[in-house]
Amino acid sequence: MQELITIINITKRKKIGLAAALFILLIGGILYSLADRYLIEHVEVTVAAPQTPSVSTSSDEAQAVPEKVEQDDWNYKSEDTSIQIKKVETGTGSDMITYYVADVQLEEPALLQAAFAKNAFGRNITEDTSTIAAENNAIFAINGDYYGFRNDGVIIRNGTLYRDEPARDALALLSDGTMKSYNEEQLSSSELLAEGVTNTYSFGPVLVKEGAVADDFDKVVIDTNFGNRSIQGSNPRTGVGMIAPNHYVFVVVDGRKANYSKGMTLAEFADVFVGLGATEAYNLDGGGSSTMYFMGRVVNNPLGKQQERGVSDILYISE
Repeated sequence: MQELITIINITKRKKIGLAAALFILLIGGILYSLADRYLIEHVEVTVAAPQTPSVSTSSDEAQAVPEKVEQDDWNYKSEDTSIQIKKVETGTGSDMITYYVADVQLEEPALLQAAFAKNAFGRNITEDTSTIAAENNAIFAINGDYYGFRNDGVIIRNGTLYRDEPARDALALLSDGTMKSYNEEQLSSSELLAEGVTNTYSFGPVLVKEGAVADDFDKVVIDTNFGNRSIQGSNPRTGVGMIAPNHYVFVVVDGRKANYSKGMTLAEFADVFVGLGATEAYNLDGGGSSTMYFMGRVVNNPLGKQQERGVSDILYISE
């Protein structure tokens, strides 16, 4: 009898041990799957750093007459680039909003470029906006669409197609200095490239189209990834708009810090671009990603903590 009880106990312990081992393997598998999806770097393509476009002068002229540049903490002006940045504060107390507007005019559309974190395309590859900007000798930069957080979207950067998974309304920058919104499922990547699209951004929503605020922001969904928070309500924002060909406005809104800036709703953000005279405008990745860089420093205050969050990519200007 005692031997039978002993055998039964051993069998129970083995079953418990086996169940515990299976549970540990299951949890380990889930944790690895999450880490693989959201933490572990996956480099798909190593990218050469973009080359700065040359100005239309001969080498002898360039050596004989150095380009005249005027600059300070908020302005930059050269023969082919004009950047003016303003800090705007509205409201008081808990209703205060602080945001930054960069008015940019370029002689050459190619001066507006895109760059990836660590010069690599893939998932979970991130660096601070300021780091990517410095590595690419940027004068000015904002964060992009954080393409690496999702697996879909049409991603064209500096004229090269990196991902072709249509999913949403996106933004296209063209080689003639214009920009437009489009539906990824209605306009193919080959058509975009044939049209002269140099860069696409897949986030959204569209804020302004043909000079008017886009309709109904209440049901906007960017993606359903684990950890993604709603973009409704008042949040930090990053967006880009076009006033005219080669004339852009970049806006970064701070948020989530009491008595400094609560952030903006999408409707408020769209109204800002209309007020600036933008005929087209598009919402990029916001929240902790929202960063504006100018002349070696971060202009805004990300999340009110003076601390950047790593991102997948930037949109920038260099000489």
